[in-house]
Amino acid sequence: MNTSEALEDRLERFWETAGDRPGAELSGMLETILSEESAATGRALFERASLHDYLGDEAAAVPLYRAALDAGLPAAHRTPAIIQLGSSLRNVGDVSAAIALLQTVDAEDPLFPAAQAFLALALHDDDKPTPALRTALAALAPTLPAYQRAVSFYADDLASRQGAQALDRRAAEREILER
Repeated sequence: MNTSEALEDRLERFWETAGDRPGAELSGMLETILSEESAATGRALFERASLHDYLGDEAAAVPLYRAALDAGLPAAHRTPAIIQLGSSLRNVGDVSAAIALLQTVDAEDPLFPAAQAFLALALHDDDKPTPALRTALAALAPTLPAYQRAVSFYADDLASRQGAQALDRRAAEREILER
């Protein structure tokens, strides 16, 4: 087993057994793994950010995720870092940055549906319920055993229906005022 495989195995075991251990214990365990396995800078930053995130300290995770992305991450960890950073940004109230970041995930990326789920949450937090619902439905539609086409159509149609309903409502209001 090479060093990279050993690191992956140890990190996988770390996350599988993290459970409800105290943060200080988890931090010590993670630092031991990262130092013994000589983790690359970007990867080490990503794992530290993930631990802060896991412990509910998103404010501490955000700069570490950014540093990890700046330092360079292997493709297998780049999209998870983007998604996790986007989620953390949303949780600390920087919804606009979360939306912008989550929109950078390529539609061909295997984690695109996950990114879309977090994007829908961020759009909702930004008081954009129609785009949030459209994003969530568009991500869900391909996974449905039936009605994929209908759900995709209705997701695309949400904006025009909302606009039509608003126009109908305004026309009804004008008619009432003219009486």
